[in-house]
Order: sequence, then structure tokens, then C-alpha cells
Amino acid sequence: MSDASTTPLSLTRFVRTPVFWGLAFGVVNVVAPFGFWWLDLSTVHALTITLIAAVYIGFAVADGRPKVIALETCVAAGFVVLAAIGVTETAWILVIAYAAHGVKDLWQHRSHFVANTRWWPPFCCAVDSLVAAALAILIAAGVDFH
Repeated sequence: MSDASTTPLSLTRFVRTPVFWGLAFGVVNVVAPFGFWWLDLSTVHALTITLIAAVYIGFAVADGRPKVIALETCVAAGFVVLAAIGVTETAWILVIAYAAHGVKDLWQHRSHFVANTRWWPPFCCAVDSLVAAALAILIAAGVDFH
């Protein structure tokens, strides 16, 4: 007899809910920067990807292992560098940053490198993937990010 918490249906539901909410927040992340009319779109998205990457530092601190804290801090610092380049150079760097963070989320979901993140990686991967795709479409359509 299988436990209800490990059946394929419950696993599908476990992933489906965070992905749904991740897509909803992704839409907000695409639209909200237009509300900051006094800032370049690249600046708002750079701040957002930096904030998103930094969330894993909090998870790492909660995990408590120094190796995890150090690595997640370095990863977040890498996203700060990508964000800064995305502000000063081409906005395609921001697309790369969001896509790269989505890949990092997939890796985290599979590896559980940082303990107790359960629903966060599928949620965040949905946000990152939607925003990366939307930014690519906006850039290709000629929207000015700088």
C-alpha cells in the first residue's frame, strides 16, 4: 500500500501548485517594471534578479551548513555581476541571468543541495522561465530597456 504523500498524483499536485503561482508572479515581474517609469527597465529587472538570487542565501542560512552558505553567497554574487552587466550593456544579459537562475532552480529541485526548499525551486523556476521568455520577446520586439 502506497502512502498518499508519495503517489504520482500527489507529486504532480505538489509541483503544479508552486508552478501555477510562479507563473502568476512571473507575469507580475514582467509587468511591474513598467510602473517604475523613472527607471530603465534593465535597472528594475537587474534589481529583481538580484533579489531572487539572494533568497537562496536565506535558505542556506536556515540550512545552517557553512559550505552551503558560502556557495549560495557566491552564486548570488555572480547574479549581482550579471545584473550589473545587464544594466550597463545589452539587456540580453538579463535574459541569460533569468534563464541561468531557472536552471539553478531545476538543479536545486533535483539535488536538494540546500535543505528544506521543497516548493521554492519549482515556483522560482516558473518565475524565471516566464520572465526570461517575456524579456526575450520584448527585446526582439524592440522595447528599449536602457
